[in-house]
Amino acid sequence: MSDWADWDHIVKIDPDKTLVDGETFEDVAATGTDAIEVGGTTGMTEEKMKRVVDACGKHDIPVYIEPSNPASVVHSERHDGYLIPVVMNAGDVAWITGAHKEWIRIDDDIDWSRTFTEAYIVMNPEASVASYTQANCDLDAADVAAYAEAAEHLLGQEIVYVEYSGMLGDTDIVAAAADILDDATLFYGGGIHDYESARTMAQHADTIVVGDLVHDEGVDAVRETVKGAKDATATVR
Repeated sequence: MSDWADWDHIVKIDPDKTLVDGETFEDVAATGTDAIEVGGTTGMTEEKMKRVVDACGKHDIPVYIEPSNPASVVHSERHDGYLIPVVMNAGDVAWITGAHKEWIRIDDDIDWSRTFTEAYIVMNPEASVASYTQANCDLDAADVAAYAEAAEHLLGQEIVYVEYSGMLGDTDIVAAAADILDDATLFYGGGIHDYESARTMAQHADTIVVGDLVHDEGVDAVRETVKGAKDATATVR
């Protein structure tokens, strides 16, 4: 069984951002989250990535790198593996296969046993990731469900990630993706800021991802989202 099959909650740490004053990566690991994902869209460098991976990898929690470009990949025993985005609705095909090809071309040390992909469906046109990948975000529930089904059954993706980065998503759209999937794990990220928003989105997605919150409000706020996700999962089960 995959590591993420039992995850309800992930904290995504952006190496280009700082934590709240006085808080540490140990504090983040102690929030009750199931895993830490390290990655961001802009400003990524190997040095920044390594600093965060080394700090998070000291604690008893799964740590995965989500690189946005080949230059930000770090090889280390401090993390559990790599989650590589494949943007299903990207307008720039570099984010479907191009960047991946370039990473493979220049990197002779890829550990394929620890490397997995995430089928991203980017939904917020104002988000950096949308402009970065030239994503077509004008999608309805049927479109998103079709992308999710294609990801699982045509491309063999084990993770489908509905990403609303910067805003809380449409629950009907997230539910449509959830309903169409058979075995793939559905990640959801975007706009989760408290117990209720976490609980709401976790009623549809298998795993919720909290990112900006840890940088903007800190670990107490993150802890509330963990509670919301866990409570939703307990209710659904």
